[in-house]
Amino acid sequence: MSVAEVAFVGLGSNLGDSAAILRGAFQALAALPRTRLLRASSLYRTPAWGVTAQPDFVNAAAMLETTLTPQALLTAMLAIEREAGRDRREDGSDRWGPRTLDLDLLLYGQHSLDEPGLRLPHPHLHQRAFALLPLLEIAPDAQIPGIGPAREALALLEIGDIQTLA
Repeated sequence: MSVAEVAFVGLGSNLGDSAAILRGAFQALAALPRTRLLRASSLYRTPAWGVTAQPDFVNAAAMLETTLTPQALLTAMLAIEREAGRDRREDGSDRWGPRTLDLDLLLYGQHSLDEPGLRLPHPHLHQRAFALLPLLEIAPDAQIPGIGPAREALALLEIGDIQTLA
């Protein structure tokens, strides 16, 4: 049997009932085989990042314990996105655009990985307050391999436009 790892998933949505979509995604992550949902963050309203001419996002983070490999976990996450209505373009041209659901594998234990379609830790995690804020809510001592404490990365970023949803 594989060793269980703690993995962190970033969740985002800015189309449809985003809060309900994220709550459904938490349930879908909890239902994955060989995986337990340990913690789910609050929901946060955040301005769009990258392409800013689009609706605000609702973002969150999930802490999972899993024996799935990073690749198997990512495959399952992409299936959850598709079930929520996400249609990823092969060429990646919709990468920064509006979406019903976006799931990013942020951290998988303290592993570093760089292969086509999967980089760990998430390559932009340390630059994204919308991912770090919910991550730190559920894992205040989170470390980003090759970067250091997530708390220190967040301290360098502007968070004034991010609001916790009731």
